Parts: sequence; C-alpha cells; structure tokens
Amino acid sequence: MKLKKMAQLYISFFKIGGLTFGGGLAMLPMLQREVVETHHWCTEEEILDMYAIGQCTPGIIAVNTATYVGYKQAGFFGGVAATLGVISPSIIIICLVASILQNFIHLPAVEHALAGIRIIVCALMLNTVVTMARKGIIDILGGILFVAAFILACFTPVPTALIIVLAGIIGVIARSVEGRTRK
Repeated sequence: MKLKKMAQLYISFFKIGGLTFGGGLAMLPMLQREVVETHHWCTEEEILDMYAIGQCTPGIIAVNTATYVGYKQAGFFGGVAATLGVISPSIIIICLVASILQNFIHLPAVEHALAGIRIIVCALMLNTVVTMARKGIIDILGGILFVAAFILACFTPVPTALIIVLAGIIGVIARSVEGRTRK
C-alpha cells in the first residue's frame, strides 16, 4: 500500500514538475488541483501554509513543497518520491533542450512560442495571487499587510524573504496584542 502511495506521489509531482513553467508561483494552480482537489492529500489552507513555508526555507519552492506533501503522506520515502517526481521532468527537459534547442532558437516560431509561454505564466501567477488573497486576507490587518508587502516587493529592492518574515512578525505581534486586549 505504501509503495502505491509513493508511486502516486511520484506521478502526481512528475505532472506538476513537467507542466510548470515560470517557477514556484506558477505551480500553485496545478498543486492545488492535484494535491487538494484530485487526491485530497491536503486542504487548501494546508497547501498554502506548506507553500509559504517552502518559500521561507532555503531551496526551490517546488521541491520544498513536494517534499513536505510527500512526507506528510508517506513519511521519509514519500518525501523522496515526491521530490524525485517534481525534479525528474526538469532534468529530462534540460537534457533535451540543451542538445536540441541551440539548433532552433533563432527561428521566429520558437521565439514566439516562448513569448506565448511567458504570457500564460503571468496569467497563472495572477490567478494564484487572487486565489491566495481570497483565502489569506481575513481581516483589515491582513489586507494592510498584503498591500504593504505587494508594494515593497514590486517597487523596492527589499528582499522578498525579508518582507515575508517582517509580515509574519507583525502578524504574530498584532494577534498577541489583540488576544491580550480581549481578556
């Protein structure tokens, strides 16, 4: 039974890894569909938490999230299976692209295809931001932190990791102060 679960993890994360263009944020819609809706391995809130933790920890977000989901489902070997699943397509694609693309990169059709992929990735990322905002912004403080983080991330050189840590600290402090005032 555990072997079947590891195979499911590998295949699911292979699909996610093989169809994700544009980095960690672009994988969220597929991660949500595969992990939350199809297999019910996590709730939507859990996957957002895992994704946030994956962003804050060193390493690639996709790998961190896959490892966490795999570990939650099947322990150490589940984490290994999910991680191998998410990185396998990249390794295969990089090997193929390195050996073939150099001969065709100058062709207009290839240039246009890559430009089209970039547009789709932007649309997927925007959809993800809207989905996360709907689930994550539950009060005025959350809305203020969202706007402030967005402005800092887009218009200043402040590192995103620092913005995340600061927002977390502000949220913890605000909640503890709020909890004390209610008592």
